[in-house]
Amino acid sequence: MRHVTGRARRAGVALTAVLTWAGLLAGAAGCSGDGGSGLDRVLGKPPAPGDTIRVTPQDGTREVRPGQALRVRVPDGRLESVRVLRQQDAQEAEVPGRISADGRSWRPADDRLALAARYTVDAVAVDGDGHRSARHTTFTTHVPEERFIGYVTPENRSTVGTGMIVSLEFNREIENRAAVERAVHVSAEPAVEVRPHWFGTSRLDFRPEHYWKPGTRVTVSLRFRDVEGAPGVYGLQYRTLSFSVGRHQVSLVDAADHTMQVRREGELLATVPITAGAPRTTTYNGKMVVTEMLELTRMNGATVGFRKKNGKSEYDIPDVPHAMRLTESGTFLHGNYWASPQAFGRVNLSHGCVGLRDVKGGGADTPAGWFFDRSLVGDVVEVVRSKDKTVAPDNGLGGWNMNWRRWSAGSAVN
Repeated sequence: MRHVTGRARRAGVALTAVLTWAGLLAGAAGCSGDGGSGLDRVLGKPPAPGDTIRVTPQDGTREVRPGQALRVRVPDGRLESVRVLRQQDAQEAEVPGRISADGRSWRPADDRLALAARYTVDAVAVDGDGHRSARHTTFTTHVPEERFIGYVTPENRSTVGTGMIVSLEFNREIENRAAVERAVHVSAEPAVEVRPHWFGTSRLDFRPEHYWKPGTRVTVSLRFRDVEGAPGVYGLQYRTLSFSVGRHQVSLVDAADHTMQVRREGELLATVPITAGAPRTTTYNGKMVVTEMLELTRMNGATVGFRKKNGKSEYDIPDVPHAMRLTESGTFLHGNYWASPQAFGRVNLSHGCVGLRDVKGGGADTPAGWFFDRSLVGDVVEVVRSKDKTVAPDNGLGGWNMNWRRWSAGSAVN
């Protein structure tokens, strides 16, 4: 009996020890307030990386919106390093950012996340107990269904006249005009102040106070990618284009005198006889910019509202030579082979265009051919003394008809 009793006593002591140790571990686990394991701390193990390094957006998150903040932080200890990579359009780039002075957090230099991108975060930290941890997380951002783009005038790497206005036509209505305007930068060398002007919600133009100086190089930077132009509609472009300004040429059309004086660098090159708009279909007054040059083109009056009572077009000329567009509404300066040669310099008989004598197919030695060969897109043609109103600033590149104060007031950025 004494032998049995001794064995039972020893077993009871062992059982008490086990229960005490289990209670200690249970108590330790019950005191954990940060999701970490009390057992790990008792055994000297470091906490899980997710407890030491906290990343938002959370690992594996999809459809993250651009306004959500990207942050890396530690509740205790300090961050040693943070590296964030962005994969977008099959290209990878490191996201710049910095760790705070106290080492507790990291944030990107640009708080706005890119759309349609995959982000990878790699962070290393040391906690309050001196344990080093590393964490790797990924998330993807929202892929928008609707995008906007801007069509730019003039063409990239072109040489233009001194009257060229940089014009952007958007494929969507822009509601957040200030944000879109800030995403466009127009600079010039030699430097000159360039200001924007909105025409409605789908067109944004830029120009200096006076015509560009010959030899100027103009650079247009579009940074529309991920800019929200309207609710749920984001920009797509991120590109830079440039153009050069050629010689200075301005032509003055006197509709009452039926002449056009062509001046280059202020010097008179020639006075050319013209025919302007007839009394019923007068030519706009004001400064107009050549935006298109066509060796031959078809002109059908029905496309611009000139119809007979029977509904047919008042004219349909399939081969108008040496045509230079001045307005979107259909004003051209062009060669004319169908009117009597005696009309030029004597009478106005067009449907609003400015006509120069020419031959069928276009002749190099005619007034129209001579002028066409000496013109550039971006040249200014100014019409005076016509019995019509001044052309609207948004009809073609008519912005030179606005004074600087009025032009500057058209910016959406205060």
